[in-house]
Amino acid sequence: MKRSVAWKLRLKNWKGIINYMVRNYLRALLVLGLFSISFSLSYGQETPEELQKAIQEKTNALQEVNQKIQQTQKDLQETAERGKSLQQEIKTIDKNISGLNLSIKGSQLNIEKLSLEIKALQLDIGDAEANINKKKEAVGFLLQELQKKDNRTLLAVILQNQSLTETLGEIQQLADFNKGLSTEVSELQSLNDQLNDKLDISAGKKKKVELENSNLKYRRQIVEVQKSDRQTVLAQTKNQEKTYQILITDLEKQQNILQDDIEKIEDELKAKFDISLIPLKKKMFIWPVKLKDIGGVGYITQHYGEHSYLYRGKPHNGLDIGGLGIGTPIFAAAEGTVTAVDNNDRSTWNKYQYGKYVLIQHENNLSTLYAHLSSQAVKKGDAVKRGDLIGYSGKTGYATGPHLHLGLYITSSIQFISKAPAVGLIPVGVILDPEDYLEK
Repeated sequence: MKRSVAWKLRLKNWKGIINYMVRNYLRALLVLGLFSISFSLSYGQETPEELQKAIQEKTNALQEVNQKIQQTQKDLQETAERGKSLQQEIKTIDKNISGLNLSIKGSQLNIEKLSLEIKALQLDIGDAEANINKKKEAVGFLLQELQKKDNRTLLAVILQNQSLTETLGEIQQLADFNKGLSTEVSELQSLNDQLNDKLDISAGKKKKVELENSNLKYRRQIVEVQKSDRQTVLAQTKNQEKTYQILITDLEKQQNILQDDIEKIEDELKAKFDISLIPLKKKMFIWPVKLKDIGGVGYITQHYGEHSYLYRGKPHNGLDIGGLGIGTPIFAAAEGTVTAVDNNDRSTWNKYQYGKYVLIQHENNLSTLYAHLSSQAVKKGDAVKRGDLIGYSGKTGYATGPHLHLGLYITSSIQFISKAPAVGLIPVGVILDPEDYLEK
């Protein structure tokens, strides 16, 4: 009878024992430095409520910056529609610089916001880890007690107890332990799942911080290039509209001759190409930049094969995505290897063909071209994964405004040619419609 009473008291107090053990366990982890992050956040100056308030403030500030960026893009579009003039060129560069500075501010705010969100998640992760440790102790305790009871046979229980009531009571305790163990294990699994979800979210936010740090680095470089472009345009035109128009006309004539030569080469390659080597149409690529209908900012300005006055009535050899603004991140459409990183521009003023571009070779005998970039973030030979940052949108090369030219080539058909007045190497080959292979 005394043993039964002691057992009930022990069962009643097991939670207190576990809490005591967990507290000592956490203190030990703290001494070892294993729990320092969670502890410093939990007992630091910022409470969860303060963190959420700070996050909301950053979110509001970021929304204001994004609205200003959208207005800048709208102003740029209106400026472009007014025709080509020296005054419009300078205004465009100034607005590009303004937009880039806003994007830099947005990146800084986003880094601050993401850092606060990571802190808040670490608080949750610390709590989840503590709860899991408590639950593990509870499960361990129940397993020990069940092992003690399971080692006794039912006959031994009956013979040891003085009455059937006492025997039935002990059997019921065993059943209760089993039920309790099942509940504790289930709750432990749920806590573990929640912890893994929070760890995944935290890892994702840390990756976004890395991207924003890259954005800061490259956008600051692009701003300096834009400032240099402004000085070059004014110097070469001597701030004279007549000189500007002469240079524009001459540049257009040179580019048209260059484009005719490239089209002739590509037509010859296509005529000789074995069409059986063309891969079956398969949705294997993601969009290198998000379009508006999926939460992005881009929109298609020219489809593959589309005829336009911009191309003197000839079919377009790629897919153009506009509305990006200079400095918009561009991502690899699929896993592959960077086979070319080059620039066809002779100078700030003499801009030809694709300007700064990246070419990536993928599986299934396909390669993607990303052209008119303001900056490249990869180098030849790099292995890239689907969705990796490869560069930033711009208007290098022969382009009327900031956009991304996405080309899709049969890899085995690609050749690199050197063609004046452009510099660097120009990729030519059998070209396919990117939209046949882009995911919807």
